[in-house]
Amino acid sequence: MLRLERLLRPRSIAVIGGGSFAPNVVKQSLKMGFAGEVWPVHPKRAEIEGVKAYASVADLPDAPDSVFIGVNRFATIDIVRELAARGAGGAICFAAGFLEAGDDDEDGARLQAELVEAAGSMPVIGPNCYGLINYADGALLWPDQHGGQRLEPGARGAAIITQSSNIACNITMQKRGLPIAFLMTAGNQAQTGLAEMALGLIEDERVSCLGLHIEGFDKVAGFERLAARARELNKPIVAMKVGRSEQARAATVSHTASLAGSDAASEAFLKRLGIARVHSIPSLLETLKLLHAFGPLPGYTLSSMSCSGGEASVMADTAEGRKARFPKLTQEHWARVKATLGSFVAVANPLDYHTFIWNDEPAMTATFTAMASGNFDLNMLVLDFPRNDRCSDADWWPTVRAFEAALTTSKARGAVVASMLENLPEEHAAELFRRGIVPLQGIVEAFDAVEAAAFIGQAWARPLPSHLWASAGEARGGKKVSPDEDEAKATLRAAGLAVPQGARAASVAAAVSAAEKLGFPVALKALGVAHKSELGAVRLNLKSVEEVEAAAEALLPLGAGLYVERMVEGSIGELIVGVTRDQLFGPVMTVGTGGVLVELLKDSATLLLPASREEIEAALKGLRLYPLLDGYRGREKADAGAAVDAILAISRFVQEHADAIEELDVNPLIVCGEGKGAWIADALLVTNDGKAAVAMCAEKAIEVAG
Repeated sequence: MLRLERLLRPRSIAVIGGGSFAPNVVKQSLKMGFAGEVWPVHPKRAEIEGVKAYASVADLPDAPDSVFIGVNRFATIDIVRELAARGAGGAICFAAGFLEAGDDDEDGARLQAELVEAAGSMPVIGPNCYGLINYADGALLWPDQHGGQRLEPGARGAAIITQSSNIACNITMQKRGLPIAFLMTAGNQAQTGLAEMALGLIEDERVSCLGLHIEGFDKVAGFERLAARARELNKPIVAMKVGRSEQARAATVSHTASLAGSDAASEAFLKRLGIARVHSIPSLLETLKLLHAFGPLPGYTLSSMSCSGGEASVMADTAEGRKARFPKLTQEHWARVKATLGSFVAVANPLDYHTFIWNDEPAMTATFTAMASGNFDLNMLVLDFPRNDRCSDADWWPTVRAFEAALTTSKARGAVVASMLENLPEEHAAELFRRGIVPLQGIVEAFDAVEAAAFIGQAWARPLPSHLWASAGEARGGKKVSPDEDEAKATLRAAGLAVPQGARAASVAAAVSAAEKLGFPVALKALGVAHKSELGAVRLNLKSVEEVEAAAEALLPLGAGLYVERMVEGSIGELIVGVTRDQLFGPVMTVGTGGVLVELLKDSATLLLPASREEIEAALKGLRLYPLLDGYRGREKADAGAAVDAILAISRFVQEHADAIEELDVNPLIVCGEGKGAWIADALLVTNDGKAAVAMCAEKAIEVAG
């Protein structure tokens, strides 16, 4: 594993290159008050920004801890080789034109490989990146202006890594009051991946939490190590993972050399690791503020107070459909709050405390204290400050002081929430932080932050998940093989999965004979036909010889034979359980509402394997279908335990044959009433053409025949 200490927290910085970018690195470090050595390197200039320049790497007084390389892509490789030989601590490679250039540039991929080879064990960030801002030490390997400020001695702040240099520039310009300790860009991640950078940053005691802007994951194992270490250090992580849309994926490919990956799999991976996900830059920043102030939240319960019924309504509406919620006050709690307010005030959560007590600090303190005594996970005070160029905010600070006193008395967490970003100035946000109150800007963003922090809190309350299966990411080549339903079900049945008894039939007479042996009612299907329901290639609930004969005559011309199966009776609901192979994450399981409307309903959850019983149960209960399985409006309850057993068995089967299976689609998994099981009614199995696949199918076929 690469050691990034010298690169991230340097005592000496070398800056290589001319033009406007490299000199600006020197200028920014001097401006920020970096206490270490700054060594410009230029073959023709005696000084840069008033600092003595050296003609070459060989002429430097010592091996630099951190280096900004601002020369063209060809010269970059030679300089990296020189620095590695000199024993430098690490380098930022600013130049573009490597692997991110795409297929149109034949030199790009070759040069990136040469860059990694030249670096050896010396850490290299990029290429194609802006670099690093260390606000804790004032060390800037950054070729542009920025809007941040030096972290005060003894203070802590968030660390942020982004795969976009422009987004990084924009983040430095934020006026939200977020203290930032480190800001880093990742570029192409040719040698040093996002997870390795993050691991290096969270080890710094001045880092309180970590924010990631992710276009693509580099290594599964690296992120697993990062998530585990973040828990050990109590430094929560929030990520903005892009790539949900086709347009975003295309932009990601053109912008960087990393893999965008399946968004559903990425979502499942982050969830598995206990890394919260948000979908916008404002929500990322607001979440970091909440995590910086309080760390993970233990749960999703909120209180809200405002002096406006309109604001109370907006807060209530924003919580609709979210996990974050405003619990109804208990009778005792209601009475405590009511005792502090007049008879004209209706006490509820969210609370509109009206303007009767506005600017009456003792009265507001009493009300806020009574409300905050309810052991909520976060108490929110909606407060938009007036613009200070035309108005006075003097009457707003008694409200803040009252809220502060209430939180202190109740030993509670609190946030001032401004409904609009511009109504909570940066200097006010900093003052709120100093008072132990987190300033949140934007109601929707505040809720996003709460849900992210509560997700992390609940994820950390559970044990760390096991590592993803070792077969993840292995390349698969060659022709894919798809056994027909009879062969696939024989394989699954022999592996102990719950598959109804069935038989192949080559004629109408054979179908009738098989139906009589299996017992009526039966299902009859044409073999070798995908999407049978759409093509009319299946007949269900056949209860007599005559019905089987008629169905067999109709279906026989559609496929390569017939499959007769004992009909599953007593269905309460139908599930789909699908497993596909992701290039990065390995086997990915989808559990959702199944049957013929699976594409229309789009009610599903994604799990990475191995998945625990608890994870599968949680996925099942999260489906919109689940109330039906749970006896909706007095209906019969389904055998949910058997459904979980079946899904676990499917995942174990995939694990046992991971080298062979490319795809497994069970649709439907019919879940019957309590005690009646869950049955695989249809299955599509796709294997590769390797020996493992052939052996698997042959072995199971022999077992069934035997």
